[in-house]
Formats: sequence, structure tokens, C-alpha cells
Amino acid sequence: MYSGKHGIISTLVETLRKITILFVLIAASSCASDRTPGTDRPLLTRWAKDVSPENVLAEYPRPQMVRDNWVNLNGIWQYCITHQYDTHPGDFNDQILVPFPIQSHLSRVTQHVPPWKRLWYRRTFDIPSDWKGRNILLHFGAVDYEAEVWVNDQQVGMHRGGYDPFSFDITKALNEDRPQQITLAVWDPTDAGPQPCGKQMNEPFGIFYTAVTGIWQTVWLEPVSPTHIESLRITPDIDADTVYIATTAAAPDEFIVTIEVSSDNSTIATASGYLDQQIAVPVTNPRLWSPDLPFLYDVKVTLHDIVGNQVDAVESYFGMRKISLGKDDNGITRLLLNNKPLFLFGPLDQGWWPDGLYTAPTDDALKYDIEITKQLGFNMARKHVKVEPDRWYYWADKLGLLVWQDMPNGDKHIRQDKPDYTRSPESAAQFESELKNIIDTLHNHPSIVMWIPFNEGWGQYDTERITNWVKQYDPTRLVNNASGWRDRGAGDIHDIHSYPGPAAPPNEESRAAVLGEFGGLGLPLKGHTWTTEKNWGYRTLKTKEQLLSGYGRLLEKLQPMVAKGLAAAVYTQTTDVETEVNGLMTYDRAVIKMDAERIAESNSIIISTLK
Repeated sequence: MYSGKHGIISTLVETLRKITILFVLIAASSCASDRTPGTDRPLLTRWAKDVSPENVLAEYPRPQMVRDNWVNLNGIWQYCITHQYDTHPGDFNDQILVPFPIQSHLSRVTQHVPPWKRLWYRRTFDIPSDWKGRNILLHFGAVDYEAEVWVNDQQVGMHRGGYDPFSFDITKALNEDRPQQITLAVWDPTDAGPQPCGKQMNEPFGIFYTAVTGIWQTVWLEPVSPTHIESLRITPDIDADTVYIATTAAAPDEFIVTIEVSSDNSTIATASGYLDQQIAVPVTNPRLWSPDLPFLYDVKVTLHDIVGNQVDAVESYFGMRKISLGKDDNGITRLLLNNKPLFLFGPLDQGWWPDGLYTAPTDDALKYDIEITKQLGFNMARKHVKVEPDRWYYWADKLGLLVWQDMPNGDKHIRQDKPDYTRSPESAAQFESELKNIIDTLHNHPSIVMWIPFNEGWGQYDTERITNWVKQYDPTRLVNNASGWRDRGAGDIHDIHSYPGPAAPPNEESRAAVLGEFGGLGLPLKGHTWTTEKNWGYRTLKTKEQLLSGYGRLLEKLQPMVAKGLAAAVYTQTTDVETEVNGLMTYDRAVIKMDAERIAESNSIIISTLK
């Protein structure tokens, strides 16, 4: 299903040839800026002042597989831009702050890179002296979209996909006694190609936003043993009071894995087994994870050779949590959390930032959106056609926020009355490769309870096959075959959109009825908008009082729908984004637009309808 993922280039090349003439005509406008049009200032969040080359996203980037020793490569890099087909970079005369996208204010560049251009990065680094004799991994949290990597002018690897992490063992390319050099070449057609790109546009408008090109998550180095743990797959089973943990590594079969689970710094269970085996670890009388009580267990996984020597160890965590479908007392199909009906209610979360675009300025900023979502009384968020850095999901796990995870869309859109789109084999292979990688990357987060392959017919194809594959690949979560528009009767969810709404799909015997988007009440607040004019909402209001009143009327209509069978609802949206002013907060996160206590009270009434 996932073979041939590197064959997309030939199709993209032909597509780009056809659009090159058009882009040349608009080349004069190819340098985009995130400065608010009509003003002389960028729109910044309060955390922008905390960003410096010496202190940029300094937190450990992979909280579910932790080793103590690592080096952060975020900071000042050199860059240059060449033609797409140039095989060698030009002069690296300019600087960029990594990992902020080149189009963003925080990158210190703020420049658009059109599809016929290639973005090059370069920096030098030193290997710590105490790493000698270790294998060195070079990690990229995410690079949009196609990345080729050289170390000391030796190519160490290539990756396609803008949303999943990747790494290369660079040991053999390292110099003995001289500084090391990384060179990275990135090509990203954004919406001019069929690959997943979410809401990015080369020419942004309306609900589609500024393009993001290149490195947008942390770059880092890690020393490991030649034989080392490569991944963990953690699967809790609350019905069996057990957690299953499978470990992969490039190692002989006779290597042994030892697992130690702890709670409040006390070991509660241990177990051993082999690589690639689901090792069952008992968790007696488990403390269940939920939005109200997001309890997390700690786990240490150790790899031993045949004579018992430890060769590697990593630390992780998990939550004992179950998501499923079931009947309430009235025989209505509901979403069950830990075997109990729960109404899931939260905002559509786009995850964009006015100063960093795809990249939050700091870890505190990343955490803040989740804190406010909880403060406003919501218990979930739908992460909309974007995948976040691992630390966003860590904070969702830690603070207790249920997450519906969209797959970023790509390729052509279909109208509501049309059948599924027929993708080229190359486009389908790339989509499915990235979908699998994203599920693998995020699998261990207890906060994620639903996968959504398609949104509103955006790139929607082979819906039933894709939905069934996701169900088979990750049976521990629900699958929403298509949020809004073109439901194909597959999966666990029937999802509709209604603006401003609300509305509800009919009850079904084997699927839950949800409202995947509604609301969209807009309020532009002067001094906090991306543009001074032409801001919009699905319904634009003029005062905070009108907004609060309008929100209250929506919830008054929503509550009887919950009682009759609606299982979940998603309000548009967490924040304003570029010209959209539908947010519960302004784009710069400076203002919560409605009284937080009153909103939290209203939301708690909706959620408690099923209690």
C-alpha cells in the first residue's frame, strides 16, 4: 500500500512546467510578508520577545522517547535560494533563525519561496568530545516538503513529507578533527503540487493561509549505541488492566527488552521480552486518563544484549485510556471514554501563529492554547489539517485535552455533489505514506482519540479503503471517514458541518452522529488583526456583547440536539487566523473575546447533558 512513495517528482515536474509561465507573471509579488497590510508593524504574540538565537525552542523535542544526551541545532543558519533544478547552492550570504519558516517574521527573513525555487540551508557544528565512539543521529522534527541532506558534502539521506519527523545516522560522514557542516536543500510546491499541504497557499486568501517552506520544527543531534532502540508502540488496555509495549531496534533477535512502569516515582510492574514483540505489563487497579484526571504513568525501556549488558535505554509515559462507541441508557450510539458516554465539545484548532506561522514562538506559547481551551470549559480540540510538534500533544496529554487529529489535505478538491477524486498513483502513494508516518509518530499519545483522513472533500479519494485501512492499522482509536460534506458511510462517525448552525446528522445504529464544525462567529478587534480591512467571519459581529449573546444562542440550540443523539460538536475556532476573525481569541492570543467564566459555565452545561 505504501510502496513507490518517491515517485511523485515526475508528476510534479510536469505540473510545475504548466504553471511556470503564470508564476513568472506574478514574480514581482513573490516576496510575501507577514506584516499587517496597511501598517508598519508585524502582528506579534507576547512570546516573540522571548525568542533569540541563543534560546529558541530549547526543550527536548521528543517527550515520549527520551534520552538524556542531545544537542539542539536551532538558532542561526545560513541560507540561499536558487532555481528548483540547481544541484548546487549559491553563496550563503544571508541568515535565518531555525526552525521558523522563511516566510515568518520570527525567521528574520519574511520571504516567499515560489514553487520553481529551492531553499538551501547550511550551518556548522561540533561533536561533543564525550560522544566519541557513539553513532550520531541527525533529527529533523519536520521540514516542508522535500528535503535532501548532506553532511560534510556527503549525502546522508532524503525525505518527502512536511509533517513527520525523520533522522539519519551521520556517523560515517563526520570529520575526525574539524567542525562538521550540514547542508539542506528544500523544495516545496505548496498548493501547486498534489502532496499534503493543509491550508497553505502560494497566494493566500480567505480560509487559506501563507505558505510555509523548509525547516519548521526543531533540528537536533543525538548520540546512540550502534545497536539502539528505534521506536516504541504503547497500547493501553483498560479492560485487561494491562499496557502492551512493542520495541523496535536494528539488533539481533536474541536481544532482550526490559520494561519498568512506575507511578509517583514508585515501580509498580516490570516485564521482559523480545524486540518487535508486544510485551504485556500488568497495571493493577489502573488510574484512568481523562480530561478531568489526566494521570500519566512513567515507563523505562531498556535494551540488553545476550549476556545481559545494557546497550540502550529510553524513558516514556502513557495513559490508561479507552475510546470506543457504545449505547447510552436510551439506546443511542455515543462516544465512550473509558466505557462511559461523554459529550466531546471543543474548538477547531488551526495551530497557526502570526509571528511564526506553523511554528509557535515558544513552548509556553504552544502550551497556552491548550490551557485556554481547558479554561474555557472545553474537553477536546480538533487539530485541523495540520500536525503539531510532539510537544503540543505532550501538553494535551499532560493537561487533559482530547484530540481529533486531521490528516493534512492535498491534491484537488471535490464539490459536495461529486464522487471521490481519482488521484494519480504517485499522489496516492505520497498521501498514504505520510498518513502512516503520522499515525506511527503520534500513536502513543493518550490525548488522541480520533483520526480524520479527509475534510470537506479536500483531496478526498478511495474513502472507504483509506478509512478501513486506518481502522485496521490502529484499532485503538475511532476513525471519522470525512468531516463534513461527503460522508461515504464508512468508519465510526457521521460528521456534518453547519455554519453558523448548529445542526445534527441522523442517529445511526453503528456510528456516532457529530457536528464537525459550526459557529464561526466573527469579531475583529482593532490592533489585533492580520489586516486592517477585509477581515471576515462566517457571521461578523461588532461588539463583544453581540458575540457572547450569539454564542449563547448557538448553545441553546445545541443542547436539545445533544439530548436527542448528537455525540460531539466542534466550534470554529480557537483563534483568529490571518484574515479570519472567527476565533475565541485574537490571532496574537492577546485577547479572549468573550468572558471566560461565562463561556466555561455554558460549555460545562453542554458537556454535562450526558452525565
